[in-house]
Amino acid sequence: MITIRRSDDRGRNETPWLRSRATFSFGGYQDPNFTGFRVLRVLNEDRIAPGRGFGPHSHRDMEILTYMVDGRLAHRDSLTGPHVLGHNELQAMTAGDGIVHSEFNASETEPSHSLQIWIEPRAEDLTPSYQQIAFAPEDKRGRFHLLAGPESSDVASTAVINQDARVYVTEVDGTRVTHALPQGRHAWIQVVRGVVDVNGASLQQGDGAAVSDEPTVAVSGNGEVLLFDLP
Repeated sequence: MITIRRSDDRGRNETPWLRSRATFSFGGYQDPNFTGFRVLRVLNEDRIAPGRGFGPHSHRDMEILTYMVDGRLAHRDSLTGPHVLGHNELQAMTAGDGIVHSEFNASETEPSHSLQIWIEPRAEDLTPSYQQIAFAPEDKRGRFHLLAGPESSDVASTAVINQDARVYVTEVDGTRVTHALPQGRHAWIQVVRGVVDVNGASLQQGDGAAVSDEPTVAVSGNGEVLLFDLP
């Protein structure tokens, strides 16, 4: 079963420096029909004006991931920093029992475009931590590349998160890639850019889809996609 969440139906937050779209309820946007999917709680697409961003604020008990689409973000938190996140990079922060961080567009001339992702952790009051990984563009072409999961054989290219969830990225260019979903597992697909087909459903940039009771997720077309494999 596939349930599609169209880009234009997402929540909107527009300020002079931020253009944000929320797939699930977040902040001032609340929709009881879209409060998350499985352990995936937040999926925001943020475009931040040059030199602007989110000042210091606190989080706890959440795995917070940021995937860069275009531009650069400057990150600092109460444990580490400063860091600069760029294209083909992902940061993973365990908020745990409490962390304060800030995120700003690292450029004074170019906008930034990123996806902010919150995943519910396996337990409360974990020890906060920060990770940043990078991958080569060819790693995601025509295959699913693992960005984050509960374990990692290479911490430089796959972040470790405190949940039995896995985050993949792929880029298809007239190709078809598949991902097996064992019984009892679910997937969320988010289209980063382009137009793709997911198990027969046509999706375009900003669209998402919940996938349940399907043995395989098949992605084809032309575009970039994040796949969340969820318990």
